[in-house]
Amino acid sequence: MEHTKGLTTKERVRLLCERLNEHYTTDLTCYLHHEDAWQLLIATILSAQCTDARVNIVTKDLFKLYPTPEALGNARLSDVEECIRSTGFYHNKAKNIIACSKEIAERYHGVVPSDVETLTTLPGVGRKTANVIRGNIFLEPSIVVDTHVKRISKKLGLTKSEDPVQIEKDLMKCLPKEQWILWNIQIIAHGRSICPARKPHCEECFLNDLCKVRK
Repeated sequence: MEHTKGLTTKERVRLLCERLNEHYTTDLTCYLHHEDAWQLLIATILSAQCTDARVNIVTKDLFKLYPTPEALGNARLSDVEECIRSTGFYHNKAKNIIACSKEIAERYHGVVPSDVETLTTLPGVGRKTANVIRGNIFLEPSIVVDTHVKRISKKLGLTKSEDPVQIEKDLMKCLPKEQWILWNIQIIAHGRSICPARKPHCEECFLNDLCKVRK
């Protein structure tokens, strides 16, 4: 490893990106199974407070029952609730994915919009979900701030904020644009394998000399 004492923020970011790219590759891997933008949008809404693995199990059956935005938009609430119950918060999620699908079918003729402003007007779609769609479907440079990104970006000293929107702005300022989409993918992988919240494996971490909070 390079000598890291006294590095500027720009130099630290360069090293962080180089090591993450080397360890996790630069492949754009989406952990939510989907065939198109609408399926990823629904899966992302369902993923709130739920694991990707559980969402993938649920959406496999959900998209068989409701293969299009129009079909899900016209579904009965109780039927959808039963289908997605295991993802948690199923009542609100069911209302949102039905309303969101209906709006996509009727207002946008089945085509998911690509800009953040329009996406965030859809029921159940916040900035995080919108950026997932922009990054993974439309390949628009965007930063998704989930719990892993928030926690580990703070540990690495790239933000001091608790607010997801401010964290997104902080990361956009310091990360090169070509790293924006990758940051979420790589940091999720890092948070799951090496830096879990409860017991991080600091001695095994290839970023430990760049971590601001490592004891």
